Amino acid sequence: MVLERKNQKYSAGSEKNIKLIIEYDGKNYAGWQIQKNKPSVQETIEHSLRVLFHKDIKLIGAGRTDSGVHALNQAANFKISGNVFSRSSIKTLGKLVYSLNSILPDDISIRKASFVNENFHSRYSAKRRVYKYLLAAEKRGLFQDKYFRIKTKFDIDLAKEYCKFIEGIHSFKTMCKNREDRHDFMSIIYYTTLKKRRDGIIEFEICANRFLHSMVRAIVGMMVNIASGKISLNEFKNKFKKGEQLKIQYVPANALILDKIIY
Repeated sequence: MVLERKNQKYSAGSEKNIKLIIEYDGKNYAGWQIQKNKPSVQETIEHSLRVLFHKDIKLIGAGRTDSGVHALNQAANFKISGNVFSRSSIKTLGKLVYSLNSILPDDISIRKASFVNENFHSRYSAKRRVYKYLLAAEKRGLFQDKYFRIKTKFDIDLAKEYCKFIEGIHSFKTMCKNREDRHDFMSIIYYTTLKKRRDGIIEFEICANRFLHSMVRAIVGMMVNIASGKISLNEFKNKFKKGEQLKIQYVPANALILDKIIY
């Protein structure tokens, strides 16, 4: 059970497991995970925690978003001794959120902090993950760096048919960049939605138990190719079912958003 007590003080001695909900613009980062000689979201937050507590703290993220990918509700947790809190000025979760946001750059925001039980693990405790991808069928003036511009025809009904086909349990080995996986390439797609908003933006949403490296970008890229007539839906279905090699278009990361993690 997750305990969310924003103003509860930490008691000295016992280890605390803290869950953070994080929002970030991924434009200036090489993804979530720490990488050598490249800025990452994880490293930036860990540095801020080190400033606050004068101690190296390992932050565990729920998902390893790729370079340039954004997040509205990324989840992460870290463990720290109550003694460390007792020696610092951080006595409540509200103070923790305020202090971290005071140190972090403007493109990273801690939205919430909560107590979780000692066995909670942001990655392995997650049941489902939800991503969104935003497409613009016409030129945009505002926030154009957050959309993928479709410059061809786009048959939204055909795209919806494709989306329904990929729901369920499938191997996505042919639709990811990493062709080696120590487990398998199976994912459960619980649902997909595709809608045209009132502002003209086409919003794709997908929920799954796990996503492989660049898998969402490959799925969207195939959707665009099918909806534009570059490949027939039947041809895709036949090759996908047989696990045959597909010509993949990985759409840009700038329009991809990790929407939420479900526990």
